Amino acid sequence: MLFIVQENFQGIVDLLQGLEEDLSIPKNVRVSIVKAKTALTTKTDVNEALSGCIYGLDEIVNDVNLPMHARTIIWNILSELESLK
Repeated sequence: MLFIVQENFQGIVDLLQGLEEDLSIPKNVRVSIVKAKTALTTKTDVNEALSGCIYGLDEIVNDVNLPMHARTIIWNILSELESLK
């Protein structure tokens, strides 16, 4: 079970990495994306990692400066994280 969760984390980390490198996203939002990615990759407890990442992404999803394509990706990531939780 843990291997399946770790495998799903890698896909999410890859999506977050893509958002982090997207220069059309404002810098303050990219900083929050990095924090969410760090929470997902550094926590040893799976539930703590999921909660930290969800909390971080939930903060930025309603930012008015967030481009629509990034908002859609974040909603998809949040959906996947919620299903893992």
